[in-house]
Parts: sequence; structure tokens; C-alpha cells
Amino acid sequence: MSVLEPVVGSRSIAGLSILLVEDDPGDAVLVQACLAEAGIPDDAVHWTRSLGDAMRALSAVPACILLDLGLPDTDGYTGVHEMVEAAPDTAVIVLTGRQERDGVDALAAGAQDYLVKDTITGELLERSIRYAIERKRAQRTQRQLREVRMSAAEQARLERGLLPTPLLRTQAVTCSTYYQPGRDDAVLGGDFFDVIETADGRIRAVIGDVMGHGPDEAALGVHLRVAWRTLLLAGTPDEQILPTLARLLDAEQDVRPRYVTVCDLTIANGSATVRVAGHPAPIVCDDGHPRYPDLVVGPPLGIRLGGGGASTWVDNTIAIPAGTSVLLYTDGLLDAYAADGLSATLGITELVDAVQTCMRAGGPARTWISTLVGGAPRESIDDTAVVVLSVEGR
Repeated sequence: MSVLEPVVGSRSIAGLSILLVEDDPGDAVLVQACLAEAGIPDDAVHWTRSLGDAMRALSAVPACILLDLGLPDTDGYTGVHEMVEAAPDTAVIVLTGRQERDGVDALAAGAQDYLVKDTITGELLERSIRYAIERKRAQRTQRQLREVRMSAAEQARLERGLLPTPLLRTQAVTCSTYYQPGRDDAVLGGDFFDVIETADGRIRAVIGDVMGHGPDEAALGVHLRVAWRTLLLAGTPDEQILPTLARLLDAEQDVRPRYVTVCDLTIANGSATVRVAGHPAPIVCDDGHPRYPDLVVGPPLGIRLGGGGASTWVDNTIAIPAGTSVLLYTDGLLDAYAADGLSATLGITELVDAVQTCMRAGGPARTWISTLVGGAPRESIDDTAVVVLSVEGR
């Protein structure tokens, strides 16, 4: 348990450290005597005579602060505001020589309680300290809960805004997707995907992986995904898509260059055209069997091998008859199937076998993702994106 969260029993405050901020020696002696009566010895009480000295004493992280309202270096409730701001996790009890009005205003300024000096007793002081600490702890818990809820709501809004919704008008092709960032509490990782149907009825899909796992990689993945969709909706020829993304990546590079693997897919008229930039090939599932096609793979975006034109990424053509499903994925899924990370096939053979098991089970392709992710032999620490496209008709 943190020093900011002392355990306060229901009957005793013995053992707690107290910061007493009081400029009047007589009043300070009175308060210390009451503290001793409550079970807090003198060596657990740090006495300061000014707000400035009290601020420096906060490094000792007291369990409770007893703050005089009339200090020489502050004006009234200004001192309360400053102390509450400087020690937001510590209970503050205001000591005042006057009655009700000062106490109410002190509570409004952020203190947990107030005591009139002339009425202080050991029993009263003990109860006030105990209750003040519990009130502060309750406030802290409520604040943390509120922050968690706000963060969860914000992440949900970000996820809805940044993860794409497939744009499909046709009923002939169905799409299922999955996304899981590798970083804890992250909304997005460096992986990205998108699926759209173009005006001429072709199904276009992309999946990619930005090298790295931090927020910069996530932002770059969003840029590339949005750029890919924008280029297609603007009618950019297919052969110019990857070269344009490569130029965009060059423009976005910083002092730490990154590369990006991409698999760009077009389904039309019973076949698929695949352009691969250093990315694993899609798994094609037809006639009850999955296969990992032998494709010509170009370099990842960001790696220059000379030329750099459209011919760098060639067209691979695959037959996609009705009833075929295509699985697109990133390295995170492969890592989960590479046994102990030592698989000679980098997890490809194991993943193909897992897809075969899904097909034999007889469920629709849209159910494969939960089985493939949930049934993986190990949990991946990498970002994971999966897209399953199914051509209906059988």
C-alpha cells in the first residue's frame, strides 16, 4: 500500500505522521498535547510556523495536515487553497479561532474538516483526523473511478473514430474483422486494415503493419489507412496505390525511419489481384482446404531497392470462385501460432492447420476469428489485425 494511503483503524490513529502548521506557540503546544492524548507522540508531529515551511515539509508525505487559518505568510483561505493544491492526496483539517462561518468556508476551500481551537480535545481531534483521512480516501477513490470511466469512454470514442467500418454495398461478399493492440491500455497499435467496395463493384481490402508498437506507429498506421481509402474513393488507379503510400511514408518519416508491410487485395470477376509489400500472404480457403499461396513479394514500404515505381509491387492473380474465403492478418496472429517463438515456419504452417480445423468444424467463415485468436497456443504481445472476406454463392 502506498504511503499516500495509510491504513486508518476504526479506533486509533496511532502511528500516523501529522504536519502541524501553527504560528502561535501556545496553540501549537495545546494541539500537540491533544495529539499525544490521541496516541500520536511528539516525534510523529512535524511543527512548522508558516505556510512556506509547511510546503517544504510535504516531502515527508504526512497522513494529515492541521492548518491554522491565520498564518503570517498567507491571507485567509488562500493558504487552504494552496495547501490543498500542493497536497491533493492528503487530508487537511483547518484550525480556526472563530466559529461556524470560518469552518464552512474552509470546507468549501477543499479542507476535509475544521476545528475551533478552544474546543479541541484529544478525543475530538482523534475522531476528526480519522474521519478526514477516510473522507480524503473516498474522494480519491471517486476521482480515480471517474477518471477510469472517462478514459474508457474516450477510448471507445477513439476506437469508433479510428478503426474503419467496412464499406460494402453488395451481399455477395461478407466481411469480419478483429483488432487488438499489443500495448496495454492502448486503443490502436501500428497495425491497420480497411475494406471498401468501389463504384465499379470491386472489393478492395488492405492490411498493414507499421514497424514498432508505440503511439507514433499507431498514428502513422491511421495516416496510411485513411490515405489508402481516400486514394481509392478518389479513383486512383490500383497500380499507383502502393507507390503513393510509399511517398506518403517518406514524407512522414522522422529521425527514426520506419518501414511498413502491406497486403493490398482486389476481388473482382472470380479472381483476386494481390500486391504484397513485405507482408505475409493471405490464406485462401476453397473446396474445404486452406492454402498459403506462393506470391511474388515486393519490399516493405520505406525500403528502397532501386526504381521505386509501380513495378516494384507486381500483380499476383489468384482464383476466387464463389464459396471462397480469404484470411488477411498481421504478424501478431502468426506470433501466436509460432510455438515458443521457435517455429521454423514462423507460425504459417500452424496457422494454416488451425484454419483447416475451423473449416472442418463447419461453421461460417465469420466465426473463424474468435476460434483462431482464442485457440492460439500462446498469447501474442504484438499488435494483431485480422480480416476474413467470404465470397458467397454456394
